[in-house]
Amino acid sequence: MPIVEFAAGAVGAILAALAVLYFARKQADRKIAQARIDFDEEIDHIQTISKGELDRKLKEAEVAQKTELLRQHEDIERQNKTRTDEMQRVERRLIQREEMLDKRGASLDTKEESIERREVRIGEREGQIAEEEIRQKELHEQALRKLEEIAGMSSENAQKELMDRFLEEAKQDIAAEILRMQKRAKENIQRDAQKAVALAVERYSNDHIAESVVSVVDLPSDEMKGRIIGREGRNIRALEMATGVDVIIDDTPEAVLISCFDNVRRETARLSLESLISDGRIHPGRIEDVVNKNKKEVENRIRETGEQAIFELGVEDVHPDLVKLVGRLHYRTSYRQNALKHSLEVAHLSGMLASELRLDPTMAKRAGLFHDIGKASTHEVEGSHVQIGYDICKRYNEPPEVLNAIVSHHEDEEANCIESILVKAADTLSAARPGARREMVQSYIKRLEALESIAESFKGVEKCYAIQAGREIRVAVMPDEITDAQASFLARDIAKRIQEERTYPGEILVTVIRETRHTAMAR
Repeated sequence: MPIVEFAAGAVGAILAALAVLYFARKQADRKIAQARIDFDEEIDHIQTISKGELDRKLKEAEVAQKTELLRQHEDIERQNKTRTDEMQRVERRLIQREEMLDKRGASLDTKEESIERREVRIGEREGQIAEEEIRQKELHEQALRKLEEIAGMSSENAQKELMDRFLEEAKQDIAAEILRMQKRAKENIQRDAQKAVALAVERYSNDHIAESVVSVVDLPSDEMKGRIIGREGRNIRALEMATGVDVIIDDTPEAVLISCFDNVRRETARLSLESLISDGRIHPGRIEDVVNKNKKEVENRIRETGEQAIFELGVEDVHPDLVKLVGRLHYRTSYRQNALKHSLEVAHLSGMLASELRLDPTMAKRAGLFHDIGKASTHEVEGSHVQIGYDICKRYNEPPEVLNAIVSHHEDEEANCIESILVKAADTLSAARPGARREMVQSYIKRLEALESIAESFKGVEKCYAIQAGREIRVAVMPDEITDAQASFLARDIAKRIQEERTYPGEILVTVIRETRHTAMAR
């Protein structure tokens, strides 16, 4: 029974479900049918609207096309009208130009006739002018001949005289202008230059000791002279051969003289002889050993002297060979002035002058120290100390300022930097300072006479005097033969002649004096 009931319930449920499905299907079919009806109505409506819109757009396109065609037609007509007007204007201009050309042609014909008539008149006038020129030339020649007869000179001489007068007046004007310019320049720069030099000289002072070519060795007694000479003079010959000096033994009590132009050899011989005297053993073998030892000692002294000089100036990066050459300057002299002390003085003065001018003094000191470095090798190498010093410093890559200072301090070349000018000024100050250099009396007198003879060789010089140890020449001229303008040129010519023919340290001032005296007697 339960199974039957369950089956009946299940069948009932299935039937109920089928009934529900049936009614649902019916409902769906009705909705689908209604939807189809609505869809068809919508399509019909859309088709109706689309057809009307299409007709409207076609009409608008047709209207726009007709409007564009009308506009293009109007543009074409307007362009045609413009071209027609332009062609008419061109035609009118062509007609006007033809008329103008016709008128110009007629005018040219008239001008050609006028030009032909004018050419005829010009030809006639040229003939008249040529005849007049010939006549004037003949009159001019006649006048010149009359003037030459009256003046007693030819036209060439007259032109030469006029030219000479013109040149003389020009020289006087130039000389006067030069004097005015020199006066203005001196007023502007002399004060500052004197101040700088005075301050530099005041800041640096140094004692100079003139060295001779003879050294004196003191002996404990005169008996030592015999031991120095040795048996048959073998000791003194051995010493002279080893050192290259002359040992002079005379009547001077308790003293021996050593003479040599080379200060290094003389110093080596002096030290060797002092060592032999203090040791007491004097014979050729001992002499050779002592001389070799003292040669090394002198070389060490040279190096130490060079190092001390470079350290004193604060110069850096100096080649060791240059250091030795600087030390060797201590044993060289120029006009009996010690070369190393002179170089140090020039270096100090150059540095001080550079400081006064607000420049770097280091390069100026370096150039001043090496400006005479060639004097350390003049006895070993051919050539002037300027060329030797230039070659040495160039070999050791010294700066261009140093090289130019070397070749320009004696005016072998032009100075191209301020350091060279300062070194030249300092060199002049050091050399020209009273007592710095000494000369033999004979050479001193010859130099003065040579300077006076150069000045006296010029025309118009009455007398001349060399004063201030040859640092100045005063020349008195004849006022009747030399004018003021010529006196200025004469001073320059004498200075140039001295510069070309003479060699001298420092500078020489040439002063030309022209004095005119007028007297009258009151009775």
